[in-house]
Amino acid sequence: MSQKCAGLGDTLHNLLNVNSVAGVRATTKSTCGKMANDLSVIQWTRENVAEWARKECLNRKIIECIVKEDIDGKCLLTLCENDIKSLREKYAYGLTLGEMKRFWFSVRLVQKQNLTTLAYLGMLPANNGGEGGGHHHHHHSLLSSLGTSYASADINFSEIERISPPMSIDGRATCIQPEFFKTMISLGYAFLVTWITAFVMVVVHERVPDMKKYPPLPDIFLDNVPHIPWAFHMCEVTGTLLFGIWVCVLIVHKHRMVLLRRFFALAGTVFLLRCVTMLITSLSVPGTHLECTPHDHKFDDSSSSARITEMVYLRISRAYTIWSGLGMSIQGVRTCGDYMFSGHTVALTLLNFFITEYTPRNLYFLHTLTWLLNMFGIFFILAAHEHYSIDVFVAFYITSRLFLYYHTLANNQALMSHDSNRTRIWFPMFSYFESSVDGIIPNDYDTVNGVLHKLFECVLYVKDVCMLTARRFWIAHGNIEALREKHKHLLNANTQLLFPNNLVPSGGSTATAPDGKPAKCNNINADSNASMKRKSFSNSPMEKEFSGSEPEKANDSNKKEL
Repeated sequence: MSQKCAGLGDTLHNLLNVNSVAGVRATTKSTCGKMANDLSVIQWTRENVAEWARKECLNRKIIECIVKEDIDGKCLLTLCENDIKSLREKYAYGLTLGEMKRFWFSVRLVQKQNLTTLAYLGMLPANNGGEGGGHHHHHHSLLSSLGTSYASADINFSEIERISPPMSIDGRATCIQPEFFKTMISLGYAFLVTWITAFVMVVVHERVPDMKKYPPLPDIFLDNVPHIPWAFHMCEVTGTLLFGIWVCVLIVHKHRMVLLRRFFALAGTVFLLRCVTMLITSLSVPGTHLECTPHDHKFDDSSSSARITEMVYLRISRAYTIWSGLGMSIQGVRTCGDYMFSGHTVALTLLNFFITEYTPRNLYFLHTLTWLLNMFGIFFILAAHEHYSIDVFVAFYITSRLFLYYHTLANNQALMSHDSNRTRIWFPMFSYFESSVDGIIPNDYDTVNGVLHKLFECVLYVKDVCMLTARRFWIAHGNIEALREKHKHLLNANTQLLFPNNLVPSGGSTATAPDGKPAKCNNINADSNASMKRKSFSNSPMEKEFSGSEPEKANDSNKKEL
């Protein structure tokens, strides 16, 4: 009986030891799993990897190998079985087969838990044809070592590459730079598109169908709503109110440069698409009240007197009239033929969506007001019979979808980086504009004092730039004046060398004495004395005898010759 009790006690003791060991292992693995989940493995240092190896109960030789070979988180994620074999074969660390297998098993578990990181780093291949084949062969050992569960999962590598990279907890952008240069490029893009739109509006006005031959098309809304003459002006008034609200949001928003960059990029892209739709199809005039005489802006290209340069100049001047008036009727701009799709609806919808996106969600009154202005503006367009219903519907749909698509890509860095072909088609230079934005732009605002302080700093900056430019110009101008004075001094020095103080230069300038008084010219007195001497010599008897003897000698010689 005592032996049975002793055996039962030993059995219970062994069970308790086994449970305690299992509990320790479970605790260790849960701690390791927590460490892998809470911390990004790719950011592990050599010490973090060594700590992970200790918690995995790996051999001391493995830990020494990790420290000596400087294996950090990136190296741990990219280790393959051949690398671990080389620790014994090439580097001679004296590892047993069991130690290497246990190390490789732990490494494989970490790699399986961080497949998204491997995909984001490009360690998993994509099905890209020829180039993808070599890439797949390069990482074949790593993929094959991830086990049968990975192979049986039938994961599409092109879908894995769409996995989002690590972001902040709430999805907001962590580092937002103003990037003034990118904003200027976006502004230039929108500026160019507005000019293209104005020129296309001139062209489509020339191609507007004849109202007598092509009457207005049937439209459910236009056929049942009477024409309101003042409605189109009210539409532009609502657009002006929305634009004023948007300007106020830009003034107080901390990330106004990013907002401006996105606004210009979206507006330019939508209006560029509108240019295409206006050109490819010319719809008839939607209302008989519109003063669109056929060919009132068309040039007679067959006329020999009309030159190409004159036609281009007239078209550009008319495009400038449309551009300077922003295409608004309250500015005196009247155009026909630009129906598919409505530019006024595009402007109203863009302003509405940008205001609601970059203002706090709890401003229900403001959001309701902007939506009402947007809807009433669309109603006024239709009530004025300036556009067909399909023009307004297509404009609202395209603008809203492109806005949401743009912000979905901008707020998700993985979609932005791995869907570059599609984004390059729909949004030119999108990847360049949004390259530094890694999340959602937070709606942070400046106070009135902050806005005034930044405005004051901007004024000071402009003043400093102007002063610096003026100083550089003054220094350059002063150097020019100094060179001129030096040149004059050299000319005077050369004049003194060529003409001594007692000579008068041919230019008529008089020489000066060292004391500043005009120098006396002694040569003039010498010349006058010499002339007086010559006169006195000519009046003397000797001169008369000499002058008289000469003719006589000449006459005697002539006689002898005869």
